[in-house]
Amino acid sequence: MDDRQLSAMVASRICHDLISPIGAISNGLELMSLSTDPGDEVDLVSRSVANAQARIRFFRLAFGNAPAEQALPSGEVAALLDEMTAEARTGFDWRVTGRQPRPEVRAALLAMLCCETALPTGGTVRVVPDGDRWWIEGRGPRIDSAPEPWEMLEGTPAVVTPATVQFALLPQALEDIGSDARVQVSERAIAISF
Repeated sequence: MDDRQLSAMVASRICHDLISPIGAISNGLELMSLSTDPGDEVDLVSRSVANAQARIRFFRLAFGNAPAEQALPSGEVAALLDEMTAEARTGFDWRVTGRQPRPEVRAALLAMLCCETALPTGGTVRVVPDGDRWWIEGRGPRIDSAPEPWEMLEGTPAVVTPATVQFALLPQALEDIGSDARVQVSERAIAISF
């Protein structure tokens, strides 16, 4: 097992171990709302727990182990993205249909995270099929395409931070599926295709 596989296994394990206690909190909140008059505080905590659950499931798909033989229903991915961005300033729009290989979904999610970083004031990150390629586009009122993290997609070494780890992982994910990234930038959009 190489370092990449080991890192993905660690991410999967962390997400797996976190989802159970957060699920227990969600169940406890549901019981509280049945036995008492749930106030705004319980509603706020419930929404926060739902968002945390969605994010953990997203992180497991984006950063965790992605077996090549596993396929994911697109409806499941779209529902997860809707849950995760319900109250966020950047929305995710998954327009892919059918079951998709998990390694390709992983690459698309990492590309979505890359595009999200280019939308400092919010916007929409859309994933659409483009023939036999994937097209991920971030569109918003302002695009921040500072070159350093984006150059990682072309193999240029750069300092990796927690905020830019998706830029370092995407080329590896694309290598695993035999593809590479193409980036296009305009005044109000940035797109990655692979």
